[in-house]
Amino acid sequence: MKTRIQTTGQQAFPTLAARDQLMALLGKPNVLDRAEDLALYEYDGGIDKRRPDLVVFPRTTEQVAGIVRIAREFHLPLVGRGAGTGLSGGAIPREGGILVVFARMNKILDIDLENERALVQPGVVNLDITAAVAAQGYFYAPDPSSQRACTIGGNVAENAGGPHTLAYGVTTNHVLGLEVVLADGSVVETGGHADLPGYDLTGLLTGSEGTMALVTKVTVRLMRKPEMVKTILAIYNASDDAGRTVAEITARAITPVAVEMLDGVMLRMVEEATHAGYPMDAAAVLLIELEGIREAVEEQVEQIRDACGRCGAREVRVAQSDEERELLWKGRKNAFGAVGRVSPTYYVQDGVVPRTKIAPTLEFIGEASRRHGLAISNIFHAGDGNLHPIILFDPRKPGELERARACGEDILEFCVRAGGSITGEHGVGMEKIHLMTSLFSPESLEMMGRLKALFDPERRLNPGKMLPTGKGCLEIRQGRLEEGAPVY
Repeated sequence: MKTRIQTTGQQAFPTLAARDQLMALLGKPNVLDRAEDLALYEYDGGIDKRRPDLVVFPRTTEQVAGIVRIAREFHLPLVGRGAGTGLSGGAIPREGGILVVFARMNKILDIDLENERALVQPGVVNLDITAAVAAQGYFYAPDPSSQRACTIGGNVAENAGGPHTLAYGVTTNHVLGLEVVLADGSVVETGGHADLPGYDLTGLLTGSEGTMALVTKVTVRLMRKPEMVKTILAIYNASDDAGRTVAEITARAITPVAVEMLDGVMLRMVEEATHAGYPMDAAAVLLIELEGIREAVEEQVEQIRDACGRCGAREVRVAQSDEERELLWKGRKNAFGAVGRVSPTYYVQDGVVPRTKIAPTLEFIGEASRRHGLAISNIFHAGDGNLHPIILFDPRKPGELERARACGEDILEFCVRAGGSITGEHGVGMEKIHLMTSLFSPESLEMMGRLKALFDPERRLNPGKMLPTGKGCLEIRQGRLEEGAPVY
């Protein structure tokens, strides 16, 4: 049989041999090797691409362990993939090898409402957890904008956040335990049903971007629905006024569960696509959500009204029904899709700044837009300073992709100078890897490299992600640490 695997040189033989063993383990329908099939898995939600040599679909932990052992035998890289909605290249097989797709490990294995937890496989869609327990008055708190598609395994890998991060925290705050397969094929469990002594391995692996282990089961925390929820839309003629409002709300010791900001460019795209009720002529809007005991929420609504008015809001609306509230959030959650009505392609960034630096950061983003000659719209979690400037470009026009990358890098470097970070929820992946030196000293990066080496001494788990290459880092060769060369 003529093979279509896209490999060259010394890689071809081990990949072919590995393919045969993987087919024996998983069955032929669960192993892809044709170029036209592999092309579907060469990208994620970002702008980078790299085609895997093989794509496999396990259904059980035992099969994942078998895949890892086969990859180890033939010295092939391994990359885990959820739904492919990531935005930093985390699921891109940068060095080829085997892409492990968890889409068929999609079962909710156990729901324990008495102890407010659930055990799920990594391919379970985020929103499906809430759907499974909503009738009993519970929900799963982390809510990325892609929650209708993204999966729990990917959320764990990237430590995903969402609009309600301000009050509830990110994924790591809601993961109680993990089952993972290590680089040698062994299966271990971390955390569990109660706080355990010893090192917090669950916290370490959550957000490690698949560079230390492959997650096969997740125990998540469930929460009770609040007594009352109120959603407020504040409308502004100046984006600076919206930024000042966030600081004013914080100064009043009010912690909403969400404070989202959309600038004029974005809200017009959203309104044209979803008809959510956003004003077409505003410079910015804040979407603010409060929840809790009825009396406390009603009092906070009035304080929010006053704070918005004092900071220049021209109008403050409170959703009068669940349907109106859901429509406002539909506009926010579908915002990225709405961009397609205006631009064929966009590049979304993920910088973080202190809340007090939101206004000057938006001013810098405007300057970057003019300097690079590219339109930028802004939508972000204003409550915790996690910005998502969306850079619009056309890859068919020579040089625009390069200008978009340069513009995004300028914005992230400004975020660091402002006392923030290069990512709040999308992860480092391969997109921001070279910017890690802006945040961490060589000694800190070397320490992280040594820690990764304990889990992955042969450098086969999601290589080329998160930790930068460069002189002074560590290189892992055949299971040994050697000084003076790049590692990842």
